[in-house]
Amino acid sequence: MSDPTALPNFPPPADEHPLRGRVLDVLVDAGAQPNLDTDGDVAFQANEQTVFVRVTEGDLPVMRVFGQWTLPDEVASDPERVAATCNEVNLSLNCVKTGVANNTLVVTSEHLVVEGADVATLVQVSTSIILSGVQLWHERALGLEQGQTPGEVPDDADDTGNPGANGSTPGNS
Repeated sequence: MSDPTALPNFPPPADEHPLRGRVLDVLVDAGAQPNLDTDGDVAFQANEQTVFVRVTEGDLPVMRVFGQWTLPDEVASDPERVAATCNEVNLSLNCVKTGVANNTLVVTSEHLVVEGADVATLVQVSTSIILSGVQLWHERALGLEQGQTPGEVPDDADDTGNPGANGSTPGNS
């Protein structure tokens, strides 16, 4: 007899959670290998990041695509900087909300999903914008240039890592 804990986690019947079933179908078709977590959220990997989809069924179904990231130590100790960065990103991007709880950054995109909505496009666009949102949040919070990652030396830096001849520093133009 096989170990019952080794059995795959089968999704509930489609009529029980129709929108979540559509989300699962979209992700399987895209090769994302989604899983259901203990909260009933759909979890999948995108660009080596874990992304979740939480669905609220009802008369107006809502799909919330979100990710969670631990704050870098140099930012977590400055709550004013954290709040200002969240505010800046929230005002800069459409369809994205950012917030912080317990030193965890949450970036989310929420949509009402009416009958006949293109769920595949909503999932794809939402995933893309939350990943862009978390990148923008870290760039702004850490004072990085667009596309620069923490610890990376700016393109115009000299051999010592100091700003180049134009005198710019990451995050200042």
